[in-house]
Amino acid sequence: MNSIGRVFMEKTKYQYLEESDQDLGLPQPPLELSCPEGAEVVSLPKIEQIKTQSLDLTEAINRRETCRKYRREALTIDELAYLLWCTQGVKRVTSRPVTLRTVPSAGARHAFETFLLINNVEGLQPGLYKYVALEHKLRVVNLKAGLAESIVQITGNQKFIADSAVTFIWTASIYRMKWRYGERSYRYIHLDAGHVGQNLYLAAQTVGSGVCAIAAFDDDALNDLLGLDGDEQFAVYLATVGKV
Repeated sequence: MNSIGRVFMEKTKYQYLEESDQDLGLPQPPLELSCPEGAEVVSLPKIEQIKTQSLDLTEAINRRETCRKYRREALTIDELAYLLWCTQGVKRVTSRPVTLRTVPSAGARHAFETFLLINNVEGLQPGLYKYVALEHKLRVVNLKAGLAESIVQITGNQKFIADSAVTFIWTASIYRMKWRYGERSYRYIHLDAGHVGQNLYLAAQTVGSGVCAIAAFDDDALNDLLGLDGDEQFAVYLATVGKV
């Protein structure tokens, strides 16, 4: 009997690619989820104004490693803005329209949204935020106490999450990808996660920080905490960042 994983790999082969909503002439979904009316937003420093350590790419790749122990030093808002730009920054919007970003994505669909668990970033209250990539801003989502501890439990008691300066949580707005690629989109989402995660690992070194990517989590519990339905929008990947 074939396992679920084998069936998934078989049925999402390119030869089974179905006629997509794009092929049918249906309008494409928005490039980014809209902010709720009246939401509190925080402007971020412009990328061209941020100065970071210069680091040779070969050296950064050679030094890349997973880090779970962090100093209790805060990230600056400039450093956070830089990491956000490196992982989902919008370089420009084309006439199609699609976003061209600092990471690749199948068909430039860029289905990811970025949530942030902020623990220790200068100028920001601890809590849950969301990156508004098109405007390079943060939206406040939830500032209630105990969020870090909840996410520690959701990830199987990975306590270093509470010690990090910030934890990136990447979620998928799946129809943004399915509009073009149908069921094969679920493959592409996980490929895109790898691109984003590696950029964070490399970029973090230029701000004196380490990273630990996390794929072990209770999907339903994390989706619920983020306010996602788990179907059209769902969590895919996490990564902690802290000073080392």
